Amino acid sequence: MKNKGVFYALSAYFLWGILPIYWKQLHHVPSFQIIAFRIISSLLFLVFVLTIRKNWTDFKQTVLNRISILFFTLSGLMLGINWLVYIWGVNANHIVETSLGYFINPLVSVALGMIFLGEKLRPLQWVPVSIAATGVIFLTVQYGALPWIALTLAFSFGFYGLLKKTAPAGGLYSMTIEMAALCLPALTYLLLVGSRGEGIVATASPTTWLLLIAAGAITVIPILLFTAGARNIPLAMVGILQYVAPTLQFLIGVLVYKEPFSRIDLIGYAIVWLALIIFWLEGTLHRRKNAAVA
Repeated sequence: MKNKGVFYALSAYFLWGILPIYWKQLHHVPSFQIIAFRIISSLLFLVFVLTIRKNWTDFKQTVLNRISILFFTLSGLMLGINWLVYIWGVNANHIVETSLGYFINPLVSVALGMIFLGEKLRPLQWVPVSIAATGVIFLTVQYGALPWIALTLAFSFGFYGLLKKTAPAGGLYSMTIEMAALCLPALTYLLLVGSRGEGIVATASPTTWLLLIAAGAITVIPILLFTAGARNIPLAMVGILQYVAPTLQFLIGVLVYKEPFSRIDLIGYAIVWLALIIFWLEGTLHRRKNAAVA
């Protein structure tokens, strides 16, 4: 079961890692329109999955209440912001910076947990958090501006995770509510730009249509794989595997799309990577110490 769990989780992170290639095929479509189609097609795919699995009764009993809908509307908003900035960043040739956002996201999540959930950092955990902050400051000074793409991705997904952690349900059901909450604004937007003659619908090629429609499956399948994998492997392994996606994104940006990456950039990223290594080592040693005591 553990090997199967690793396969599922690794597959999810691999698919997330190569997503820039997919979105690059839609570079000619405005980012807002891509997001709108992604939301609608994701909802349709989720409805299909719920129907095939015959989960509708349990779905209604679990999440169709005010608290759940409020939580998942807010988390859906955070996810929508994350998607928009990510897709815009990819198609504006900032894949490397988008990868930085997901590299620092675990540390942002730790900080949010401390601020909003009263979670306390162990003394050694302050070291990687401080080093990562130094790396971001270094990159800010070198760029002459905040790396806003990376920070927006890290914090939007961090708040998304925070809301999901405190939400009354998770997984397939929660994402269905999130997409349902965003579907009406997405559909309204598409109709509005269509009425102005600015929509992609009238001029889209069959290939573009196929990519836009398939965006739902491309979005949901990795989430289902991750959910299935995370249930069957240790949290420590999840922590290791989560860096597969941003690593692949970084390599795709530098090696496939030849985005600029100077020695100065390397120093800034290396500082962040050092923080992640220390963060992972501290967590591993802490878990082993607890296991030995138990």
